[in-house]
Amino acid sequence: EIYARDRDLGLSAAWLGHRLIASELTNMAIHADCAPVVDVPIAGAHDVIGDRAFGSDTETVASLAGAALAGLAAGGVAGVIKHIPGHGRSKADSHMELPRVTAGDNELSKDFDAFARLADAPMAMTAHIAYDAFDATVPATLSKIMIQDVIRQRIGFDGLLMTDDLGMKALGGSLGERGQAAIAAGCDVLLHCSGFLSGAQEILAEMSEVASVAPELTGKSLARAQRAEALSTHEQDFDVAEGWNTFRSYFPELAGAA
Repeated sequence: EIYARDRDLGLSAAWLGHRLIASELTNMAIHADCAPVVDVPIAGAHDVIGDRAFGSDTETVASLAGAALAGLAAGGVAGVIKHIPGHGRSKADSHMELPRVTAGDNELSKDFDAFARLADAPMAMTAHIAYDAFDATVPATLSKIMIQDVIRQRIGFDGLLMTDDLGMKALGGSLGERGQAAIAAGCDVLLHCSGFLSGAQEILAEMSEVASVAPELTGKSLARAQRAEALSTHEQDFDVAEGWNTFRSYFPELAGAA
């Protein structure tokens, strides 16, 4: 909303908000964050992306997501653009089922362009979505066509590529089969969140299954990981208290926040 009124102020707010997040993360020795969302939602799509999106047009989304990435990087945190190549047209929640996007190449090019403008991001997370225009039966996470032809070539992303959570119901087969298929398709890293479990032994069993099919990073995958890791050494000086004061001035409703 701020960006719509004042572009520069909106970009500053996005940068500063993520710089403050980076400060909190680095205080806990965390140097990666699964943000920002670069999806461009359309009217009538499922609300699973919801207010995680920066806007509903490519220009707004790419600009604010770029500012967010820069804010994280200034704090020594590597960002993750998601959900590449675009989750904004999904008519279903990929946590529960596999969404299919029927849009043609011309429409999808708008979604792809938001990611292409941020193709130098250190990391990206795939979408568990099947795109009829490219590979109608296989979700992008498991599709060589989507990863090699669309994400790597057309969008031009050459950073570390991770899956979305392998525990989501959009993917068929066992966790091990999902992980093997994702690596074979071209993902570098497997993401497993255990968000649907509560028992410690059950969680450990799933973690072990995923770990058993996760290869050691080598070659291009290792180089991509090392580029992302290098951002943790680039933290710039920052006055957190002053940053919060400025951030509150953008959002008066935060005046009482810690």
